Amino acid sequence: MNRMSNRIAIAGSTGNLGRRIVKALLERGATVVGLVRTGAGEEKIDSLKAFGATVEILDVTNVEQLAGVLAGADCVVSAVAGLHDVIVDGQNVLLEAALRAGVPRFIPSDFSTDFTKLPPGENRNFDLRREFHKVLDAAPIASTAIFNGAFAEILTYNIPVLDFKKKTVGYWDNPDHHLDFTTMDDTAAYTAAAALDPTTPQSLRIVSFQVTPRDLVKFASETFQTHWELVRMGTVEELRAQNKAARAANPEGENELYSSWQQGQYMQSMFSTEHASLENDRYPNLKWTKIENLIRPRS
Repeated sequence: MNRMSNRIAIAGSTGNLGRRIVKALLERGATVVGLVRTGAGEEKIDSLKAFGATVEILDVTNVEQLAGVLAGADCVVSAVAGLHDVIVDGQNVLLEAALRAGVPRFIPSDFSTDFTKLPPGENRNFDLRREFHKVLDAAPIASTAIFNGAFAEILTYNIPVLDFKKKTVGYWDNPDHHLDFTTMDDTAAYTAAAALDPTTPQSLRIVSFQVTPRDLVKFASETFQTHWELVRMGTVEELRAQNKAARAANPEGENELYSSWQQGQYMQSMFSTEHASLENDRYPNLKWTKIENLIRPRS
């Protein structure tokens, strides 16, 4: 790949996705620097070191300190999670530090449905990413957003799309709408490959699997050997109105990462767009998780 060092720095390295990206990069022979905020738990730091990563504990709001650590990195990967102070303010600091350090590439913490295909104002967390992209897209650095749809693990959380208690599959508008799901491990493996690839475009779209609500009913019925029902929850427009009303009724949720109305916004996003094209084959050595590998009967 015509690289000199394969040195990758990761913000959010102690998080659920960040740790997986660290591990995937190390498995590919990269030199990994985990950027860890002062005050992070020792157990999380020790686990990164056990993987073989170099850990830099620092003030993540200090541009100069970050720039010193980022010197010599080939790519910065951001896997941070949070609200405006993290997704916008924090990533702006990280970006400025990368620019000062002369880092050539930046992968932002998008890892979501392709929000570029959705109107602003429909999903609070997507709007934060849009705000950061206004700065990132204008910056003199190559950047690549990775859109993985929804993390496939949410299908195990008893959400309306797959309700294990009621044995129902809920949908809005169209039971044949393709839903995009990628597991966290698959997302991490792909991100690692992309971080080591200096030729990535501005965006990449991936899925472990695409499945329609109608497909889910058939899959669940066969997998659990019981009857599952396909249930129409309403239209996307009705869901949009419900979400706006719920958000207006709970302004405190603006300061909560997992506010009560956020799930409704994600359901709305999932049923409002789908990946029309995929870049799964860009790295042919990757193996993709199938839905039957994720959801199985309990023994």
